[in-house]
Amino acid sequence: MDYFPLFIKLDAKPCLVVGGGRVAFRKIGWLLKSKAAITIVAPSVCSEVGLLCGSGRVQWVEGSYTASAPEIQSYYLVIAATNDEQLNRDIADKAAAAGVHCNVASAADCGDVILPSIIDRSPVTIALHSGGKSPTITRYLKRQLEAFIPRHVSRLVAWAEKWRSAVKSGIDSSTRRQRFWDRLLSGVAAEHVMSDRSAAGDGILEQRLRKANSGLFEGEVFLVGAGPGDPELLTLKALRLIQQADVVLYDRLVSEPILELLPDSCERIYVGKRQADHALPQGDINQTLVDLAKQGRNVLRLKGGDPFIFGRGGEEIELLAENGVAFQVVPGITAASGCAAYSGIPLTHRDHSQSVRFVTGHLQSNEINLPWPELAATGQTLVFYMGLTGLKAICESLIKHGREPSTPAAVVERGTTPEQRVIVADLDTLADIVGSQEVRAPTLLIIGEVVQLHNKLSWYKSDG
Repeated sequence: MDYFPLFIKLDAKPCLVVGGGRVAFRKIGWLLKSKAAITIVAPSVCSEVGLLCGSGRVQWVEGSYTASAPEIQSYYLVIAATNDEQLNRDIADKAAAAGVHCNVASAADCGDVILPSIIDRSPVTIALHSGGKSPTITRYLKRQLEAFIPRHVSRLVAWAEKWRSAVKSGIDSSTRRQRFWDRLLSGVAAEHVMSDRSAAGDGILEQRLRKANSGLFEGEVFLVGAGPGDPELLTLKALRLIQQADVVLYDRLVSEPILELLPDSCERIYVGKRQADHALPQGDINQTLVDLAKQGRNVLRLKGGDPFIFGRGGEEIELLAENGVAFQVVPGITAASGCAAYSGIPLTHRDHSQSVRFVTGHLQSNEINLPWPELAATGQTLVFYMGLTGLKAICESLIKHGREPSTPAAVVERGTTPEQRVIVADLDTLADIVGSQEVRAPTLLIIGEVVQLHNKLSWYKSDG
């Protein structure tokens, strides 16, 4: 580690900025947020810096550095931000000789200080730097973190500070206090506070604190949709809760790259959910969620796609509600949206389809009992989940009830993943083609005139 990260209080400390252009303006902006006393030395300044000088927020010494430079040792921090590289180096040398900290814009190795990229969520401040080696990567990572860190985390800071003394006096063990806060800050109470509903958060904290005093810790359940496979299709909230889980119950359709996002300490429980072959029966899954939460654990129920679209998520949270277990539901991109988008098949299109229907192709007693006359109507797109086993019966039933045998149809195998494969045909021939190509679940069946747009609009180049 070439540079030690350190936050310094600059309030009223004298800081010198040499240069008056836009680079200097950016540096000055952060110094002003730190309430530093700023002097600028430059023969001229850009309009933005000029406004700051005119407002009296900074002092401008007009002239070149060599002709009018103040004594450098009288400053706590010097920033060399001119467009003259040699002058910047000379300033850095003088600062080093005087024992003054110096930052050189665009040449970090010349000074002893790096001004990092900053994410300001005051009072939370996050700083990143790459030792001056790759500002591009630093900017990229900053954008990623800015998107991930809740915008209103400052509300959570103030709320936790308000309750700190009460929690400390109410829970005598530092380990138990830490566990209490970990559960609270990753749960529903924190969501209330950051949404400006602190009274609701207060109520949850008070209830939890009473139970914690009795040695009881309550966990929560996060019912999270993992999307169709590509981990970058996770919502920000889903990713945050995934990384806060103590134990996860996950389905077969949750991709390995998403599971890799779990904390190393997270216990994994595989519950299967293959058609007619569950590693854990649904009733047992529901009860396990209740039992684990009652043990005081943060439980992640991770489901492929969206938990409320053929995911039986409603059944799982019904039992949680009946048992008084706190839970959150985070929707995911359902397979229909994800697979269609990655296949270049719009689910609706003004010229081809004015509606879309999501249908389960799950076989019951070797039959698919569906309103076939309605489904055979034209002008709509049909999306069948779990339709691989019953593919032939689905196609035949639609044709029998009036859908043209030439209607375009596609099977999307492992959609949104590097193994994605799209097989396009029509109702009359699709089942035979799929049967000859060793297609494996998970798959999605899309039927309708929109499928003919696949060849024109397909953009995702997979390995499949």
